[in-house]
Amino acid sequence: MPTTYYLVLSFVLFLIGTAGVLLRRNALIALMGIELQLNGGNLAMLAFSRELGDLKGHVFAFIIIALAAAEAAVGLAILVALFRGRQTVNLDEATLMKR
Repeated sequence: MPTTYYLVLSFVLFLIGTAGVLLRRNALIALMGIELQLNGGNLAMLAFSRELGDLKGHVFAFIIIALAAAEAAVGLAILVALFRGRQTVNLDEATLMKR
């Protein structure tokens, strides 16, 4: 398969993730959008790595996957704490300055 197909899929994944972060106010949707953005970037990096015949992109993709797992764990912990304190996961209502 040509690299262009992978790059188009990568762009679509990144675009869907960006739309999820910007358009939805639910924190869980925002976290899923960030994960989609990271996966889109990973796919682009792996496509270029395959095109160039170099395995360094695979190592970086593995590091990004580990970073995304850590980000998901910390993000979900913050969401649980937010839900326990405010009884909502809506990002508009999650400010610390308001009561």
